[in-house]
Amino acid sequence: MKKYSRKKGPVRSKKVSFDGIDFASGLEKYMYIALKENKLFDMYEGEVFQLIEGFTFENTSIEKQGNGKGDYTNRGEKKVQGIKYTPDFSSYDYIIETKGRANERFPMVWKLFKRWLTNNKDTRSIYKPSNQLTCNETIRIILEKRKACPGRDMPSAK
Repeated sequence: MKKYSRKKGPVRSKKVSFDGIDFASGLEKYMYIALKENKLFDMYEGEVFQLIEGFTFENTSIEKQGNGKGDYTNRGEKKVQGIKYTPDFSSYDYIIETKGRANERFPMVWKLFKRWLTNNKDTRSIYKPSNQLTCNETIRIILEKRKACPGRDMPSAK
């Protein structure tokens, strides 16, 4: 009888190229194709949201590096980078983040992103499909919403 061992380490999705775009995963490629087929595709990784601004931490902070390695030393008194978030797909009425298996960081960033949307009164619907079935469901919901309110929140021609 064969013993199966669990996969260890961080989630590593397979990078995929299609239509001249380098996708971070096969699920992103699947979502792209579904959006294109339904004439819903607008942009891939086209928007970056600054969730938290960078700042200077002026206090002393005695610690090891973030990965637990290195010397136990002062790592304070310097600039701390802000937190940015780039969703996979976005348009005037939706933001989509395809996420098969979330890494350790993602749940916190997702909450910060929801807070950013709320604070900035961005009323777009957000979707987080995790497999091909939920990608298809996302397409169905977007099409349904657009049919119910044609042109809603669509940017005007300049």
